[in-house]
Amino acid sequence: MITGSFTALVTPFKDDSVDYSGLSSLVDFQITNGITGILAVGTTGESPTLTWDEHNKVIESVSRMSRGKCLCIAGTGSNNTKEALAATNHAANIGVDAVLLVDPYYNGPSSLEIRKEYIGPVASAFPDVQIIPYVIPGRTGTQLLPEDLALLYKEFGNVDTVKEATGNIDNMKRTRKCCGPGYTILSGDDGLTYEMMSDPEIKAGGVISVISNIAPKAVTEMVKALEQGNNSEAKKYKNALEPLFELVTVKTKEKTPYGDVVFRARNPLAVKAIMSILGMPSGGCRKPLGKLTRTGLEKILESLRNVQSKNPEIFKPVEDFFSVTINNRLKSSSIMEELCYQSY
Repeated sequence: MITGSFTALVTPFKDDSVDYSGLSSLVDFQITNGITGILAVGTTGESPTLTWDEHNKVIESVSRMSRGKCLCIAGTGSNNTKEALAATNHAANIGVDAVLLVDPYYNGPSSLEIRKEYIGPVASAFPDVQIIPYVIPGRTGTQLLPEDLALLYKEFGNVDTVKEATGNIDNMKRTRKCCGPGYTILSGDDGLTYEMMSDPEIKAGGVISVISNIAPKAVTEMVKALEQGNNSEAKKYKNALEPLFELVTVKTKEKTPYGDVVFRARNPLAVKAIMSILGMPSGGCRKPLGKLTRTGLEKILESLRNVQSKNPEIFKPVEDFFSVTINNRLKSSSIMEELCYQSY
């Protein structure tokens, strides 16, 4: 059973190539801080812009570094079932603990088609591999429904977990009702993890987290407290982490000559900017993702300074592992200039 705290690891870049030295440091940082497992090359790891050769090599690297130390989940999803089968075959051969299959994006099959023509064929071809559907309609434009999750669970013993990122509490409750008490629901939304794990009608078993890239110890401790039913202790971690959870996607209003527009910095743009600010390996995002606006960067900096002021223990593991001084880095203008567009 796949439960606990997992990090949806970013893929660090240097000069637009995968930074494997940086990747090794990030994996070590996660393991040092007690994470249950690492997701290699999910959407946070910029799977849409990695070549399949890069994709497979990153999974090989993370699997090798994590073996015997924490679990490794490989992102092998696609909007092409043949690609998903090939990627899962590669991941299975190197011995990952599970694979994550995001709902097929853009071509938008129905839930029935996702079950019969995508998850089902992969689960059937690899009966010894744990298959985790990833339901995130805001990214994919389609959704594997709770009823089809239950049918998959009934047919395939290796499909007993879902990464739930619908943001819809009623949908999560429906998944629990359809799939029963033995099924694992993992939060795919940092900001809802506390509610999902503490709600008796959902009973999530953990999280695949974005913010644990920068705060693995705090996220792990929150999840452990929730697993133990110590909601008051977990609430302390939630409150300390809340400003960071709100930065997974950063929305700002920007002025143009034609009127105001909304700028939406989608994951992993903000978290990679945060990592750069804190002195962690990350690099920028691959195009077409670009940079923050200055307003967005100021919003991030305000939140980081707030966390550092009120709960410095959140960033202490970063300071210790990467030998940086957070207070100094939060004041460095030279770092900031590289992270945002100078005009809209």
